Amino acid sequence: MTIPTQPSEATAQPGSTMPRKYAAIMYPELPSLFQEIAAELKRAIPEYAKLVDGPYWQVLQKGVEMSVTTFVDRVASPGSPTTQRDELCRRFGRFEAYEGRSLDNLQAAYRIGARLALRRARKVGRRYNVSPAVLLTFADSLFAYVEELVEVSRVGYLEARSELSEEPDDRRRLLLRLILAGPSAPRAKIAELARSTDWPLPETVTVLALHTGARLSRPALDGDVLIDLADVQHHLLVPGPIDDDRIASLSGAFMDLGGAVGPTVPLADAAESLRWARRALELASAGVIGQAPLVRSEEHGITLWLLSESTLVDHLAQRQLAPLAGLTPTQRDRLVETLRAWFTARGNAVEMAELLHVHPQTVRYRKRILERAFGDQLDDADRRFATEVVLRALDLRRRAAVPPNPPRERPQEG
Repeated sequence: MTIPTQPSEATAQPGSTMPRKYAAIMYPELPSLFQEIAAELKRAIPEYAKLVDGPYWQVLQKGVEMSVTTFVDRVASPGSPTTQRDELCRRFGRFEAYEGRSLDNLQAAYRIGARLALRRARKVGRRYNVSPAVLLTFADSLFAYVEELVEVSRVGYLEARSELSEEPDDRRRLLLRLILAGPSAPRAKIAELARSTDWPLPETVTVLALHTGARLSRPALDGDVLIDLADVQHHLLVPGPIDDDRIASLSGAFMDLGGAVGPTVPLADAAESLRWARRALELASAGVIGQAPLVRSEEHGITLWLLSESTLVDHLAQRQLAPLAGLTPTQRDRLVETLRAWFTARGNAVEMAELLHVHPQTVRYRKRILERAFGDQLDDADRRFATEVVLRALDLRRRAAVPPNPPRERPQEG
């Protein structure tokens, strides 16, 4: 079972899903918005306020203008290039590293800009009667765009940190973090670090997420394994797929606890392997999927998929279970449970009664209610399948007791 990396909506550039006509509304607001953001940065971030009279402040203002304008350009013309913006964001990250700071201030600056832009959008939206749905899309796109800026800046930050440290272990850890940074990381830098650490670049990789508190015997690990134990959530990367020999080697390195294995993916998609490994680890810890020294995420692909898109499941559930919307929560839960048993037992009332621990006559009564409520929805193959998927996802979510959306992973500052 191949685990899907992201739905098609997630792969779209932030802002590109907005109706293009709204760019014309945004452009006239930009000059005053730039001034508002600059003033708030000076007020909210003391370290930046000290730079007001220096050249860096001018670069920072330029960065604000370029970042916001690039977002609007992407609304007007999806696929607009971001080369200049990326270079400037990397410079910001490098500056923070050279100043000996974390990325906290820079991330705060990006989020301040997004907050003010969203506030302006709501104000302008009322003026032009923009629908709440469009404003919601705008907000989602804007905050996804902020994460994109943070990722690009992080690459510059990690590059500078690498130049400030020449320890081999630090270079290998940086190599892993750059690989996990995804497309925003410069390929040339990854190749350079790989050469300097004598690590041949593989075509495919597999990433493992480790339990909090997991202990490893580093000498027992194969020499081609990249590991980051400085991150709060420990993880390691293995070139190529995980075969039986590799499993035996890894198992021998674990001194306590274990972890989860992500899918084998192309090198550029290593962050996706880590994302699904961590999600499998969460679900194993919650008891949704079976525990093992090394949980294989690909063996639980359907479960991971069904619990990966909370918003989509909510919308599907609202639509597919609409016939039950007018009932009390108790009535609705009882009929949802019966409907789930119906699909499991393929409508056999006796088997359904065993699953529900009720009398078959009670099952037949509930079935008549469901038939009246859903009509031909239970006979149409496509609608029946969608309903069954929703019921399975809701049941898994109920048992998961963990947030349903796997977070996008990114390397931590060292």
